[in-house]
Amino acid sequence: MTNSPGRPENPDTPDSPDIPSILERDRSGIPVSPFDPEYAAISSIIRESMRLCAELNAGYHTPEETHDMFERIVGHPVDPTFRINPPFHTDFGHNITVGRNVFVNWGCVMMDRGGITIGDGTFIGPNVQLITTNHDRNPYNRPTTISRPITIGERVWIGAGAIVLQGVTVGDNAIIGAGAIVTHDVPENAIVAGNPARVIGNVADSIPTHSA
Repeated sequence: MTNSPGRPENPDTPDSPDIPSILERDRSGIPVSPFDPEYAAISSIIRESMRLCAELNAGYHTPEETHDMFERIVGHPVDPTFRINPPFHTDFGHNITVGRNVFVNWGCVMMDRGGITIGDGTFIGPNVQLITTNHDRNPYNRPTTISRPITIGERVWIGAGAIVLQGVTVGDNAIIGAGAIVTHDVPENAIVAGNPARVIGNVADSIPTHSA
């Protein structure tokens, strides 16, 4: 697979080996200003992601076509068991990593400048938002953004309309209830719901035990 036209081959190559590029700083959680002379490197990827998402979201595509278009958005191969129902929106794309047997339903938004990793067997419901970027709290520095990763474990189920915010890790087997707003890490096997999300149960209680 080759990169689509307009997608830089090595967008994060720094000008000097001793000075991290703006893309490296952005990915590593260092504040980034749109007034930085290097910000064009981010803007160009955002514009290309918008174009590719618009192409994906325009009309009907077969599952095979949709899979291929998603690979173009993220810029690297994706396991053939991955499935997604458009529409889908991302502000970057290159920092999304998905495992095997992952399913993403309609209307998902992934703002992935800080990095989004989704483990094997995870289901993501309609209109879920994964947001890795935030703005500076200082109103006089509000255009500056800070990005931190989101890590979703294996066999996680994220219900419709849930929002997972930057810096959150969701443990294996967890369930995030519909409409939940997740601001802190979710333990393995936990069931969380509400705003802000809090633990309301444990998946282990739903797993039948078998005598030897």
